[in-house]
Amino acid sequence: MTAPDTGPSSAHWRVSQSTRAGRFGLLVWAALLAAAAALPWWADASYMRLATEFACLLVLAQMWNLLAGYGGMVSVGQQGYLGIGGYALIALADYGGINPFACVLLAGGVAAAVSVPTAALVFRLQGGHFAIGTWVVAEVFRLVASNTAALGGGSGRSLQAMREFARALREPLTYWIGLAVAAASVTGVYLLMRSRLGLALAALRDSEVAAESQGVNVRFTKVLVYVLSALGCGVAGALYFLMNLRISPDAAFTVGWSAAIIFIVVIGGIGTIEGPIIGTLLYFALRETLADFGTWYLIALGIVAIVAMVRFPKGIWGTLAERYGLYLFPVQRRVVRDP
Repeated sequence: MTAPDTGPSSAHWRVSQSTRAGRFGLLVWAALLAAAAALPWWADASYMRLATEFACLLVLAQMWNLLAGYGGMVSVGQQGYLGIGGYALIALADYGGINPFACVLLAGGVAAAVSVPTAALVFRLQGGHFAIGTWVVAEVFRLVASNTAALGGGSGRSLQAMREFARALREPLTYWIGLAVAAASVTGVYLLMRSRLGLALAALRDSEVAAESQGVNVRFTKVLVYVLSALGCGVAGALYFLMNLRISPDAAFTVGWSAAIIFIVVIGGIGTIEGPIIGTLLYFALRETLADFGTWYLIALGIVAIVAMVRFPKGIWGTLAERYGLYLFPVQRRVVRDP
């Protein structure tokens, strides 16, 4: 009887998405979430508001990164769904009599529902036309809100339903919802990109023709990711205006939201989950440090963006990950050899 071959040719190979850094990253992520959950017991209201705003921007960045970084669909109109989420919160809470905290998720559902017919329109466009088309749609949403008297018209309106909640209860609840939403956005994108849908999305980003030839339903995948992104942006918008207690068309639908989101994702590392986290931290650090310098703040942001894009063409985290193979949220598939 011939002895079994124990040489290199008989080694077992498998596809893996797990890395040592990834396992460490998940532990750190869980520890940070647990520590963050305790913030209302030791921090004052200003810190909770800042942390909630951070959560809103992180969710928006993750949703834009899902759409553009992983799906290759560059949009400059996601503020449209942020505004819809904010106004849906007002309508559901003030006119529908629904608990405003519960309305945060419901408002995201409204934004997702609006995105379905919108997708049928904007996906007729490609490339730069798609990007401009999404911005035009957001402007249409702004004009509709500005001309709807029940929503306060051009001057906006306050969230009346929050009057029945004491500030001591309102602010911690808003913060905890923000923490949960931020955690869900990061975890959700991570799990999605490790699934078959994530594999299809990555193939679609590289080449729609090649992806379709391999059995990927390109139209369905693009629309699904667009709707998921709108859902997240709607939730973030509802959360933001739940915190501010007031909304106006200019605050909700300004293209400045897209400018901030794109800055965060591009600087942090587009096409990575860690990138939007790093980018949001950097954005907040610059804002809090330079906000008192007026227009110099915007100039500083521009300088940072230029330097970072020249020095780190794939973003800060994207460049570090490529150089050192460091992925705290690994979604790439690798062929590894069993020991």
